[in-house]
Amino acid sequence: MNRTVWKWLLAVSLSLNLGMIGAVLVKQARPLPDAGTAQAPHVNLPDYLQLTGEQRRRWGQLEPAFVQDIAANWRDIRKHREMLVRHIFSATPELAAIDVEQARIAALQDAQQRRVITQLLAERDLLDEGQREKLMALLLSRYAQEATEEERLHRD
Repeated sequence: MNRTVWKWLLAVSLSLNLGMIGAVLVKQARPLPDAGTAQAPHVNLPDYLQLTGEQRRRWGQLEPAFVQDIAANWRDIRKHREMLVRHIFSATPELAAIDVEQARIAALQDAQQRRVITQLLAERDLLDEGQREKLMALLLSRYAQEATEEERLHRD
């Protein structure tokens, strides 16, 4: 395989991994299903983590901007992924156009990952040790269960 194809495959692989991280973190603002069953009751993170009143206030200050930033980033990533797929499946794929879209997606994913890390560090700072352990365990279990849309599409 040529170098461009390898770069594209690496980008797709990174997209899948970062997509999983982003999906889990975006869902923090919404109820999460319990890991034990397919249609389990929803979990509200502030309740699940048993946040105090002050922690809930601070959590509420952190979340809106984060959720808004991540949602905007996902819209941009989806737009460029669609363009990438259209280039790949066009009558005559242009590798230069594919490379441009891949680079745009990689830059957006890098920005998203940095935003997620910033958010998790801020959340970590407002949690006590037990709450950190609960959140970490929840995130790790979600990462282990999450399948990307691409993975599900190719399994069926």
